[in-house]
Amino acid sequence: MAANYKADKQPGVLRSLDWWTIGIYIALLIFGWVSVCGASYTYGDTDIFSFDSRSGMQIVWIGTSICLGFVLLMMDDRLYDTFAYVVYGLLVLLLFATVFNPHEIKGSRSWIVLGPLRLQPAEFAKFATALAISKFMSAYGFTMENWKHFAAACGIVLFPMLLIVGQKETGSALVYLSFFLMFYREGMSGAFLFTGISMIIYFVVGVKYADVTLLHTQTSSGKFFVLLLVQLFSAGMVWVYMQDKAKVKRILSFVVGITLLAVLFSEYVIPFDIVWIQLILSACLIGYLVYVSMSSRIINYMYIALFAIGSIAFFYSADYVLNDVMQPHQRVRINVLFGLEEDMAGAGYNVHQSEIAIGSGGLRGKGFLNGTQTKLNFVPEQDTDFIFCTVGEEEGFLGSATVLLLFLALILRLMVVAERQPFKFGRVYGYCVAGIFLFHVFINVGMVLGLTPVIGIPLPFFSYGGSSLWGFTLLLFIFMRIDAGRNLVRQ
Repeated sequence: MAANYKADKQPGVLRSLDWWTIGIYIALLIFGWVSVCGASYTYGDTDIFSFDSRSGMQIVWIGTSICLGFVLLMMDDRLYDTFAYVVYGLLVLLLFATVFNPHEIKGSRSWIVLGPLRLQPAEFAKFATALAISKFMSAYGFTMENWKHFAAACGIVLFPMLLIVGQKETGSALVYLSFFLMFYREGMSGAFLFTGISMIIYFVVGVKYADVTLLHTQTSSGKFFVLLLVQLFSAGMVWVYMQDKAKVKRILSFVVGITLLAVLFSEYVIPFDIVWIQLILSACLIGYLVYVSMSSRIINYMYIALFAIGSIAFFYSADYVLNDVMQPHQRVRINVLFGLEEDMAGAGYNVHQSEIAIGSGGLRGKGFLNGTQTKLNFVPEQDTDFIFCTVGEEEGFLGSATVLLLFLALILRLMVVAERQPFKFGRVYGYCVAGIFLFHVFINVGMVLGLTPVIGIPLPFFSYGGSSLWGFTLLLFIFMRIDAGRNLVRQ
């Protein structure tokens, strides 16, 4: 029976492959190579296939990636489950060693230099982390409701993230936040996602309106509105999770009423900083929620109180980090993103030039190898982090839309394939892969368009280089092999 299984194994794998996903992968590789050609080509080049050129070397990376994908498909899918922790442990050790790497490239210690070959372990740690978290969450008895299980799962994700931060590669570390999308699919409370979104809102509002005064008072609009949002969000959580309309009305009447009186008094009687009133209101709200929790013995009120405390602590700590911890060039990047500064010769230069390149492409683009902004090297990192601007300039709106639709199709297809997995290991891994691709595409394209911070992460299958291309191929083809084994008869 074992011999028959071995003989029938390979045809079964090929028949069970999701060829739609493979087709999208090939299409993205082709589009990516065309974009690298456009981004790296300079007037006078005679051979875009030469291995001395970036476009020629990208063919090498594409060829080796396809071979790597084929090898992954040839392996028994049960190996990925069996050796998940071993692979994770090896990559974590490699990440730890890279922290002390003497080779620093563009201010980052995330590269291992082996002669002419440069590898970035952070790109490979993503698939290892996805395997480890999938194995852990598919273990018998695991539940997201058990806080110890959830904390351990978060630890598996956050540990490599901290090591990557130690390599001064913050952008790659932030990608690991995409695993929380998978956590949500597997039963994590929506309150965690809401808390994360709230933190982003606090930071954006607080920074953008920090120096704007409220009406004619001495109050910072940023601090005022953040504290007001904390109070309103807390009331909203009482409404959603407790369904207690009476307490919601009581909280809103108290908060809105006193806030309005304080604003009117400061505006027309004696100007003062209303933030102090907002802090007192927040403290009273927290005290009220704690009192209700203890008197009714309902723990959810205590959680809402902790949300309010954490929100205020986060905002003031983020304000401290921004103004007293961050380097000047990092603060400038954030200020440029929020429109508080126009540093066209420094932090805002890359984004400004990429926007010009994309805008100049129009509807149909300037054509292959005819992009002037990229040919004249106006856009730094135009064949890596900012390669999407080449797509916009040479292929225009239609080409850009096609690329984005291909990525959308890939992510949606990965989710469909993940849902059909017969075992939790495959489903969890599939959603990890989909989340990582979604994060990369959203942040990279948003970065090029000036909608998200410039954190330096590659666009999958487009950005030049072997590490990212191999890393994304590993992620995708391990999942393809796991999915292909769903119909195999185990002996």
